[in-house]
Amino acid sequence: MKRNSTIPMIRLFCLGMLSMCLAFTSCSDDDDNPRPDDDRFELVRDDFRGKITEGEIILESGTYQLTGTVEVREGATLTIKPGVRIEATNVSGDRQDVRYIAVAQGGKINVEGTKENPVVMTATTKTPGAWGGLVICGRAPINKGLTASAEVSELTYGGTDVNDNSGTVRYLRIEYSGYSYDGTKEFNGLSMFGVGKGTTIEYVQSYEGSDDAFEWFGGTVDSRYLVAVNTHEEVADDIFDWTEGWNGTGEYWYGIRTNSGNRGIEADNNSSNHNADPISNPTIKNLTLVGNNDSDGSENQAIKMRVGTNGNFDNVVLSNWGVGFDIQHDESLAFVEAGELKATNVKFVNVGTKAKGTSTADADVDITKVFTENDAATGAGNGVDAPEWAQGWTVGL
Repeated sequence: MKRNSTIPMIRLFCLGMLSMCLAFTSCSDDDDNPRPDDDRFELVRDDFRGKITEGEIILESGTYQLTGTVEVREGATLTIKPGVRIEATNVSGDRQDVRYIAVAQGGKINVEGTKENPVVMTATTKTPGAWGGLVICGRAPINKGLTASAEVSELTYGGTDVNDNSGTVRYLRIEYSGYSYDGTKEFNGLSMFGVGKGTTIEYVQSYEGSDDAFEWFGGTVDSRYLVAVNTHEEVADDIFDWTEGWNGTGEYWYGIRTNSGNRGIEADNNSSNHNADPISNPTIKNLTLVGNNDSDGSENQAIKMRVGTNGNFDNVVLSNWGVGFDIQHDESLAFVEAGELKATNVKFVNVGTKAKGTSTADADVDITKVFTENDAATGAGNGVDAPEWAQGWTVGL
């Protein structure tokens, strides 16, 4: 029987068309997945997550749903315009699923909030510890080593650049942060790891965070106009915390807690080596710390300084604390004796013990010379009351 030569050609044509259709369908499926697994970043308003590796990503207006981790890598910038709201969605239960925003060494964040239109970073669940907060890692000196790995993002921080610049943060409110991996690994509201003096941090509030409101891990960054409000029963740690050789200036800090959390300030140098260099030695001016004075003072301290930290305070108001200044360990006590660690112009309001010293051997030490009093001290600007500069962009005051 004679074969028709056109039939194989038709079959080949049909097979070719089928292959093209399958390839097209496969490509279409890939295009329908807006979140590839590589390092390419795509800004999606209701699925804000990923690694920003180059250029500038701008959040213009409205609300963005933070559904995972956002990392701003070296050479990239995240800019957030006035009035933008970033809302962390609920964590699924997987510890690797925690939501937070992190700026790596060489990356930058520019928060461009205003008094009338602050930027708000919050969570769908309005309870402390719902998400991780903001983490910034810079190249300024630390005393844990030349560099180290940040405990809550595993990003590298530290170096030798005193004036390192990680961007500008102005008029930012961080709410319900402090996600906890375990008892030793917890996020704060704003975590600053080796952040340099070229970075601007001012007009920032931490509201109802479950761990520290603000913490400095070494670095040299200055921080002005900071507010912390803790009222929730689940908020249990400190308001301000520094360690690992922070050497910046803090001006106009206002912290208030009505719950039974820990300290107003917890200040360390290095728990493994109290003499590690650089020594933590910030200058703090215009400070108000308001507690609730509901404990025996064992952890209800306005300012706890230990493991070799130094520091200098001026114009301070401390209200409703079991202990005002609690200085521990020989290295920190030596700074008191030398007249270096000191607080001038201090006003005490309902403070049980103004100053308490304890040596490394757990002996009591008289450290009343650490402070000088001034009943006219204004602290953050308005004594125990909320300062005028905090009005209009904060909550809970």
